[in-house]
Amino acid sequence: MVKIAYYSIFKKRVKKIKDNALKTKVKKQILKIINSPEIGKPMRYSRKGTREVYVPPFRLSYYYADDKIIFLDLYHKDEQ
Repeated sequence: MVKIAYYSIFKKRVKKIKDNALKTKVKKQILKIINSPEIGKPMRYSRKGTREVYVPPFRLSYYYADDKIIFLDLYHKDEQ
């Protein structure tokens, strides 16, 4: 069983989304990640160990290791 945790920044940013269609897309991606944690693109360099999934126009960043998923951040593609 995979354990799931959310950073406070992640919760705050998801809560701020006013577009219901976008919010549903984010929730669907979260469910996909929970079912298959290795779905995201592995990051390199200073962000090594994290993974990302693209939910236009946002990127959902999470950490996966040892049967634990931690959702780190949801940020706009241009803020990279």
